[in-house]
Amino acid sequence: MATRHHARMAVVSLLYAYDLGNGNIAEHTDEILEEKKIRNKQKDFALGLFDGVMQNLEVCDAAIIKHLKDWDFERLGSIERATLRLATYEILFGELDSAVVINEAVEITKAFGTEQSPKFINGVLDAISKDKEVA
Repeated sequence: MATRHHARMAVVSLLYAYDLGNGNIAEHTDEILEEKKIRNKQKDFALGLFDGVMQNLEVCDAAIIKHLKDWDFERLGSIERATLRLATYEILFGELDSAVVINEAVEITKAFGTEQSPKFINGVLDAISKDKEVA
């Protein structure tokens, strides 16, 4: 049975595909989630996250760009960009505590990213979270 962690990993995969130029990925989300055995409540959760990120992509990207220190958004790896987009969406628009969202993003990055990615992801998301608290 899929967990929310599995659902988030699937959403990162969808966002990764989108980032690589597959602009029509939204047309295939049902099949992709089914392949990953993301069903029922977790499927609804994953679709809600994916749709939320896509509808708020500009806001999420702006928040990420604001907190990149000496790093160009376009130079980010696609996995890191996808993970940051998902977590930023959850921090800005979700109901979970930011620490939980950041931890999930770090764990996803450990599975998909490079050795340096988790620390980078943690730093950017922590800054976004602190910025949200001030606002």
